[in-house]
Amino acid sequence: MIHLPTFKLERELAEQGFDLVAGVDEAGTGALAGPVVAAAAVLPINSRLGLVRDSKLLSASQRENLLLELIKKVVGYGIGEVSITEINELGLRKATYLAMRRACQELVKTTNISFVLVDAWTIPELNFPQKAIIHGDRLVKSIAAASIIAKTHRDSLMKKLDKEFPEYGFAKHKGYGTKEHLKNLQIHGACAIHRLNFAPVREVSDAGDRASL
Repeated sequence: MIHLPTFKLERELAEQGFDLVAGVDEAGTGALAGPVVAAAAVLPINSRLGLVRDSKLLSASQRENLLLELIKKVVGYGIGEVSITEINELGLRKATYLAMRRACQELVKTTNISFVLVDAWTIPELNFPQKAIIHGDRLVKSIAAASIIAKTHRDSLMKKLDKEFPEYGFAKHKGYGTKEHLKNLQIHGACAIHRLNFAPVREVSDAGDRASL
């Protein structure tokens, strides 16, 4: 049974005086290639957004349709990206924190948020009170909205990158480790947007280095 996210936590925080609560989530941490994207979103807690749920439970067309609805109804939202260079240099966890901070920084340019609810993570160096919610994208409506915004934005980026690196099929698998992606990685080696510190990419790179000796 799928439990749909609610505004329960947002309402409880509003009763405590936190009237503008942002949900934060990321997309792309599990991929072998491409950026990590985070989104932060504030929703009116009286809004009717019944279809909004964890982006992984929705089809691409459902996410895209919901994105249009969300943009009309949100109080505000922000998107943060980290590049492949930053992921390779910082490591995945620190890079993800950076994407989340950037999303919040973008949000506060238009919205005076007072509290942040984060899917699973606690964000270091964030200038707002926050709470990490395990499975937050399945429980908290504002986090679910952020997951849709982040996923849709990242998918769009990967479609653009597919045109630069068409041999890998990024438009289809979005950089995740599917059989097709791993096969193309073996054939073509790693490209400029692959995460060099991820095992399948590192193994291919190491094999290429040995073959060139």
